[in-house]
Amino acid sequence: MRWKRAVGRALLVCTLLFAGSAGARAGEPAGGADGRGPVTLVTGGDLTGYLRGVLDGWNDRHPREKVTLVELPDAADEVRAQMVTELRSRSDRFDVLNIDVAWTSEFAAAGWIRPVDGARFPLKRFLSPVVDTATFRGRLYAVPYVTNAGLLYYRKDVLDREGARPPRTWAELTHLAKTVAPQYGLDGYAGQFLPYEGLTANAVEAVQSAGGTVLAGEGTRVTVDSPAARRGLSFLLDGVREGWIPRRALTFKEEESRKAFQDGRLLFLRNWPYAYALANARPSGVAGKFGAVPLPGPDGPGSSALGGSNLAVNTQSRHQKTATDLISYLTTESVQRRVLTEGALPPVWAGLYSDPELVRRFPYLPALKRAVLAAKPRIKSPQYDQVSLAVQAVMHDALIHRRSTDATVARLTRELTAIVGRG
Repeated sequence: MRWKRAVGRALLVCTLLFAGSAGARAGEPAGGADGRGPVTLVTGGDLTGYLRGVLDGWNDRHPREKVTLVELPDAADEVRAQMVTELRSRSDRFDVLNIDVAWTSEFAAAGWIRPVDGARFPLKRFLSPVVDTATFRGRLYAVPYVTNAGLLYYRKDVLDREGARPPRTWAELTHLAKTVAPQYGLDGYAGQFLPYEGLTANAVEAVQSAGGTVLAGEGTRVTVDSPAARRGLSFLLDGVREGWIPRRALTFKEEESRKAFQDGRLLFLRNWPYAYALANARPSGVAGKFGAVPLPGPDGPGSSALGGSNLAVNTQSRHQKTATDLISYLTTESVQRRVLTEGALPPVWAGLYSDPELVRRFPYLPALKRAVLAAKPRIKSPQYDQVSLAVQAVMHDALIHRRSTDATVARLTRELTAIVGRG
């Protein structure tokens, strides 16, 4: 009888283990949507260290549901690679993921993140374009946390001496970059043109500022072969060919371009808002001598590639209820204020951009708000990583070798079609 009881217990254990593993395979981890308990928040490197203080506020009020912060390397490519490794293995190591806005469609299509109930969050208080970055095929899969948009930094002291205003169109920028910059020993214009994610952003901004698109239909159709897209790409290609975009700019990422402007070597710079405070602090060579406005376009203000990050819940999380509550906490107005004041990151709450105290402290906020409202997501595609790599490779080759716009568009069309098909 004793051996029968032992066998019975063993069968019961095997049955429970099998049931547990079957549930995991079906995407229904123990706890699931109603699970509560400790959670882990994974993010790229927190450069200012503000996030730990924010999470301390949560932990003080939720001693049984504490959050542990996991910081991955600063480089976006490495952050994505480590997240994808965990998600592909159906790991529940990470509960809440702070993901680049461009990854939302990819992660949602793969089933790695679960849809969220928009009614739980103050989405109507957010800057309207940021919500679109968190959707895929009409459903909300994440909650906007930080936004970003490119700005045009300009040497205010130089333009004032010339009686010129900051450019609103590409023609105005080109004229000033060609004629005024050389008089002061400056290069005309730079962005981020090394083959990495920044080049994708710069290329997409040029295309959408001209009214074109690279892909359409949630990334299922290649649309870069259009007059508008050609006009946008020509802005960058002509700039290198004509010399008002210096060849050294083809080696620039964010920091290299910021330092070139900060050292007094550029008349115009396209960069993210983080560069403002750094360029305005001593011993910067342009402190107090520059301004920032929305990016220009062909006939007026252009359209930035919308940056930032969204918060999403891992489908395999065992404590999804707590994870969702944590996202709700991180997107409150009080925390969003700290995102700006302590993290130096653009918040998603619209009202903060007109707060008098914050505008005094961050003078670029009104321009940034206009830029975000005119911005669009970079490219929405379940194959975003492959699409971005193709855009980077084709555009950098075209800039380095001064390819024609026609040849560049033809190659982009072929390579993107090979990735996403013909729709």
